[in-house]
Amino acid sequence: MEFRQLGHSGLRVSEIAYGNWLTHGSQIDEDAARACVAAALDEGITTFDTADVYAGTRAEAVLGDALSGQRREGLVLCTKVYFPTGPGPNDQGLSRKHVTESLHASLRRLGTDYVDVYYAHRFDHHTPLVETLRAFDDLVRQGKVLYLGVSEWTAEQIGAARRIVDELGLTPFVCNQPQYNMLWRVIESEVVPASEKAGMSQVVWSPLAQGVLSGKYRPDEPPPSGSRALDEVGSTWVEAYLRPEVLRRVAGLLPLAEEAGLTPAQLAVAWTLANPNVASAIVGASRPEQIRENVAAAGVRLDPDLLRRVDELLGDVVERDPAKTDSA
Repeated sequence: MEFRQLGHSGLRVSEIAYGNWLTHGSQIDEDAARACVAAALDEGITTFDTADVYAGTRAEAVLGDALSGQRREGLVLCTKVYFPTGPGPNDQGLSRKHVTESLHASLRRLGTDYVDVYYAHRFDHHTPLVETLRAFDDLVRQGKVLYLGVSEWTAEQIGAARRIVDELGLTPFVCNQPQYNMLWRVIESEVVPASEKAGMSQVVWSPLAQGVLSGKYRPDEPPPSGSRALDEVGSTWVEAYLRPEVLRRVAGLLPLAEEAGLTPAQLAVAWTLANPNVASAIVGASRPEQIRENVAAAGVRLDPDLLRRVDELLGDVVERDPAKTDSA
């Protein structure tokens, strides 16, 4: 495993992070979750990502149990706040009340006294930004949060937060967590430059485009048994990538991966890490062998000519429109 600096902070994160969105507490049982976490630890992953809303708060508890007994100082534990976690009007958003209460609930579920990175899971248009930034800053000053991040914020939102932080001397954000992969590149034109200016790295989710870039989905063939495309919840996220033209282009990546001595999944993860503003790529897993395969992308340096050929192959199926967003 190799490590990268997270933004302008002193924190180092593993190039491959383990995330449990759509898996822990829902798609796989707790024994399988523990096996995947154990494999991640064995492979040198130190960075673990979750959120209070995943699996209706169950994902945090499963991850906390799987990491129980590990040396806390050796882990970078990350979670998020924004989406509803209860029925009340204040059980969502980035108000001081919800941010504070949600963090305390996350700490209980994770079985820890602090989280390393606490993310604003989305931008809250109904709460004054200064209220959110002060609430986050208070949690840092209390020692319950060490670093701050955002997820899927626009360049304008990142810039607005940076101006308030600079003016009031509050704790700055050090990272953004967007969707980013060979097929979804919307952060490149605006978000990455804004992040670089603010001293923030990207910690990207869905580097495999919900598994499509692994090559498991074939043009003009039904999805394989047990795949996310056949899962009641997971199919919602993968369907946008299953267009025949997209799958035909993705099939063309297989010989490029073989030429580089990589599996298609390893090529996809290494591609995201080729962006100098990316500190870590989050991978999920339902089986330990998926972790072992993806971790092999750490430290891979792709040839510039290969990167050019990937771009030529994918062509106009790549999504670059910054006005479009997704969820995780």
